[in-house]
Amino acid sequence: MLGVSLLGGWLPVGAEVLAGVALLLAIGWRDRQWRLRWLPLAGVLAVVVTLVLERESATLLGITDPLPAAVWIWLGAAIGAVLVLVVGWRSATWWRRGGAVLAVVLAAFVCANQVNQFVGYYPTVGAVWNDWTHAPLPGVTSIGSVRAHPPTDGHVLAEGKLVGVTIPPTYSGFKHREEYVYLPPTWFRGPAYRRTVPIVELVGGERGGPADWVRLGNAVQIANSYAAAHAGYAPILVFVDATGGFSNDTECVNGPRGRAEDHLVRDVPRYVVTTFGASADPNRWGVAGFSMGGTCAFGLVVEHPDVFRHFVDISGDLAPNSGNPQRTLADLYGGSTKDRALHDPMTVMRTHGPYTAVSGLFLVSNTETIHIREAGDLSRAAARVGIGTRLVVSPGSHVWQFAAPAFGQAFPWFVNQLTPNVPHHVGAA
Repeated sequence: MLGVSLLGGWLPVGAEVLAGVALLLAIGWRDRQWRLRWLPLAGVLAVVVTLVLERESATLLGITDPLPAAVWIWLGAAIGAVLVLVVGWRSATWWRRGGAVLAVVLAAFVCANQVNQFVGYYPTVGAVWNDWTHAPLPGVTSIGSVRAHPPTDGHVLAEGKLVGVTIPPTYSGFKHREEYVYLPPTWFRGPAYRRTVPIVELVGGERGGPADWVRLGNAVQIANSYAAAHAGYAPILVFVDATGGFSNDTECVNGPRGRAEDHLVRDVPRYVVTTFGASADPNRWGVAGFSMGGTCAFGLVVEHPDVFRHFVDISGDLAPNSGNPQRTLADLYGGSTKDRALHDPMTVMRTHGPYTAVSGLFLVSNTETIHIREAGDLSRAAARVGIGTRLVVSPGSHVWQFAAPAFGQAFPWFVNQLTPNVPHHVGAA
């Protein structure tokens, strides 16, 4: 069962069919009063409540992208099943009551999975199990094990290592979860090689955690494949925690939800340089992200070109966004319009003026019409201040199943931007 897909196949379809059958059995034909009074009342109430929740969803949940209609249809079905159970309790047999309870559970599951299919967060039953049971990532090693590993000299490891790290929030005070660092095979060849390796911070979406780019974004496999074709050479990847919790949308700025920006700009780079002997040269540092992480990637580069010079923005927004403008201003900036302006990429680029040696990609799926328009606006504005960018639109939707292959296709270009003068084919120092 752990390998059964939640994004397609028999389980999602079967759940929808069973939910519909259970709801029809719970409703039944019953008597005239049920058909003409109580059932219409339950139906009208279900529609009204669903429409109110749909209208207020951005405010209540901080949703920045409209959810598909199927989500609201199945939410309405779940609410309707609850109302059928309540208003029809006295006229229902025990098995109709049981059917109503089953309909509530199944419709709620289908509704939740419609959201999951929209974002692609849990591709299988196993992914849900691993997340909810806090299962450790496979293949994660410790810093102690890495430090005890002697330099390999001329020998190149077959694959890099994924290390679990606890980065001190020295500068930010930001409460975050365990983060991860991927060390490419070249890193293990010795200190001289480590200074040639570029570094990429990878930021996930507003809902999730540092492991998302490993589990869903396939970033480790992408880096290992690149390293296998380039004598072990690949970037150090840092899987950062930009939110500190599943529902704490920081948009990578300093604000009421924590000093996430300081964590990504100050805590993480200093830790990676000190602990892993990496270069502090901003030309070798980049940021990549999906959804909220894409917004962060571009914003961090234009705001901090002294730390990062290159980005890959996958389906990011025009600016940090936690819902409607009023909620964004309150939640992210504590009501400060000045702080909001300091994190608006358009304003930042206009204020900064010409940039030097900054580059990036905007990757968007062809169904994301708003993101395509916004990425185009950002790309043109970036070009006016000397930032070399390109917008690539590919088939897909706003899901991890689009983000992962998009990042994989962009990876060679990204590495070349980060280390244009390093002979990757020999992994030279």
